[in-house]
Amino acid sequence: MKHDDNPYPTGAVLPLKAMPFSAAILRHLTFVPAMIAMMLLLSCSSDTMEPENSASPLRVRLITGQQYSNAITQIFGADIGDSVFAPLPPLTRTDGLLASGAAFVGVTSDQIQQIQQAAEFVAAKVVDEYHRDYLISCKPISVTQADADCAGEFIKDTGRLIYRHPLNENKISELITVANNAAEKTGDFYAGLAIALESMLISPEVIFIVDSAEPDPDNPGGQRLDTWSLASRLSYFLWNSAPDSELLMAAENGELHTQKGLERTVERMLQSSRLEDGIRAFFDDMMAFDEFASLAKDPVVYPMVTGATLADAREQTLLTVFDHVITRNQDYRDLFITRRSFMSPNLAALYGTPANNGWTPYEFPPESDRNGLLTQVSFLASHSHPVRSSPTNRGKALRELFLCQKVPPAPPNVDFSLLEDAGDMGTMRERLIIHSTNPSCAGCHLLTDPIGLALEHFDGAGRYRETENGALIDTSGELDGTEFEGIAGLTLAMYNHPKLPYCLVNRLYAYATGGPVTLRYDRDILAHFVEQFAQHGYKVPDLLKNIALSRAFLRVRPEPKTAMNENDTLTSKVGLN
Repeated sequence: MKHDDNPYPTGAVLPLKAMPFSAAILRHLTFVPAMIAMMLLLSCSSDTMEPENSASPLRVRLITGQQYSNAITQIFGADIGDSVFAPLPPLTRTDGLLASGAAFVGVTSDQIQQIQQAAEFVAAKVVDEYHRDYLISCKPISVTQADADCAGEFIKDTGRLIYRHPLNENKISELITVANNAAEKTGDFYAGLAIALESMLISPEVIFIVDSAEPDPDNPGGQRLDTWSLASRLSYFLWNSAPDSELLMAAENGELHTQKGLERTVERMLQSSRLEDGIRAFFDDMMAFDEFASLAKDPVVYPMVTGATLADAREQTLLTVFDHVITRNQDYRDLFITRRSFMSPNLAALYGTPANNGWTPYEFPPESDRNGLLTQVSFLASHSHPVRSSPTNRGKALRELFLCQKVPPAPPNVDFSLLEDAGDMGTMRERLIIHSTNPSCAGCHLLTDPIGLALEHFDGAGRYRETENGALIDTSGELDGTEFEGIAGLTLAMYNHPKLPYCLVNRLYAYATGGPVTLRYDRDILAHFVEQFAQHGYKVPDLLKNIALSRAFLRVRPEPKTAMNENDTLTSKVGLN
């Protein structure tokens, strides 16, 4: 068996349930009764009970630009969706996710104008002579006059997809009036329809994902998401886009509020090609790849690093992740020890590998120090300085992105003169010793530097090196009590770290429910998901399914009001709070 095919490599701490036992061995063991009892106990607990009081907050959250674009693509086609990216407000990373920050963002009047411009562009494309024949199912009586029947048919069918729920008769009538009035003024049926479509695309109900609740018949006194909100939550969680027609049909038929119907829907969504969009969006967010937009390297120090190189570094990791956790359905923890990846011509120079045309599968040789996500250019380059590596930044990123451990920021007015004066020392390890002599720095740097220094065989661009300034590099280190030698030791320590699966569960549940988790309410449900994750071999599809089918995903609790609720934002203006 190849190393990469074994989720428990030599030296790893194996969970009990993964240990191989044969009947022959057991007959020769003195502790057979105890072992059998333990195995039976594990077997009986394989389906742990979800906490009875589990529920997630009822939220209003801003749609992202990518979600808006994905929805347009789904409804009107890629040639329209790919050419529009709604200029929605930037999100603030909250508890490690931009997606969580979406629950605390409003829209200003200036931003509404920008969104309107994007909506105007989309509407004009939908009704132009090329697209109208297949995007608008009816033909008006005359292209120069209003036609309430044809406008109503389009508004009803398309509005259902745009709003993510059927429109009531009052709303349909209101939009028909908009279309008719505009058609009469312009003498153009399609111009009038475009105005109505534009008004739909900038509606607060479209720009914001609004959770709505109803009484839960299975939980007297409690509430659950209504069927349309559940459809949206499922779709943005798994597909990073609005529900498709089939999902809306399942919502309309009440199937989502039956166990069999929900299971059937979730299984379909997990098998859909659109799952790739959802998985990529989540990991792109979790690994803070939005920072690539401003990432740059000094062209004198790293002339081989271009914008195209960095874009490919981001893509390489996303391809690796999707292939590993979805296509091959492997143990999530193996992402930190795997040698399998993909290679592009732009990256070949950095990795020192042969350059082939396009993206091709690539496996680093066993003697290589390249194993796992931490040794890919995306992580190494993005958490370095423009002209050099940064063990501190790399160690901080490792803890915050993958272990959900917060590293305090540097104290104000910290004196960097001692570190700067040490610039003539051979290696980064020697220079960083200065931090240990400064009481204001030592505490935080003890969290970051011992793990970041283990990656010093890679420079600020992610290229491999044996020496720095002519001195051999020492890559020994320590992670939360586990001492190791070299990169292989660090990646194995990550593999075995108990916070690694916990952090993924934490982030994924927050992503699924549209906002940050709280220990006050979510401690028990997170522990439940972590246990389920372990029992199913740390397989991400199983984790996705467990979250989507959980009571916590379906049931809701009121979210306490925050200062954001009082701001003069679009949500307060339209009464969505």
